[in-house]
Amino acid sequence: MARPTYQRVADTLRQRIIAGDYVPGDRLPSRQDLAAEFEVGLRVAADAVQQLVAEGYVVSRTGSGSYVRPRPAMRRLTRSWYREARGGSPFRADMAAQAVRGGWDSSSESSTAPKAITQRLAIEPEAAVMCTTYTFTGDDEPVMLSTSWEPLEITGGTEIVLPEEGAHAGRGVVERMRAIGQHIVQAQEIVNARPADDKEADRLGISRGTVVLVIQRTYFTAERPVETADIVVPTDRYELAYMIPVGVD
Repeated sequence: MARPTYQRVADTLRQRIIAGDYVPGDRLPSRQDLAAEFEVGLRVAADAVQQLVAEGYVVSRTGSGSYVRPRPAMRRLTRSWYREARGGSPFRADMAAQAVRGGWDSSSESSTAPKAITQRLAIEPEAAVMCTTYTFTGDDEPVMLSTSWEPLEITGGTEIVLPEEGAHAGRGVVERMRAIGQHIVQAQEIVNARPADDKEADRLGISRGTVVLVIQRTYFTAERPVETADIVVPTDRYELAYMIPVGVD
């Protein structure tokens, strides 16, 4: 089914913004100019601009016109093994280093592991896991999302079965697992990029279709993987910095 005309006009304008043809602060052509360029009616031109307003690319100013929305200041998220190994929350420590108040909302429920997760955790098909979803914030603004899975064959019946409850609530995975005798020795991260889906965009407060980085992180003890997570980071707000220890002979 063909996309409505106003969406096709919006697609072209959006691509111009992403490509830098229109930079933050630029005024978009008027409805009349857009209607003439794309050979459409004034209503179609107005609907196309309104679509970009709804997506967060454009702001409208009464009596002035529509302008490309300024990009937020870029911040850095540090991915480092030593930060994970220290006490407390690695995320909160990273935010504090930037003078930002870090926090999060979360919810946990036991569920059956999807096939891809059973492979990453090296567990039996449809094995039970504790699935926890997080929205991480900095100064009360969304920073990143995370969905974490931990095998209940490891954590079930222990004091850390619910990651955000009990004596170890708010601690990193390394510290929590250590509390039940699971000593993490290695972490793997695989990074990909893709457009945010609608739910992710709503939770992060970003435009639909904005490119996000997806980090597939898995923690390992010497014997097996004990936790895996999908971490979603918006690329228009945050860059990743990896701190990698280098041994000296």
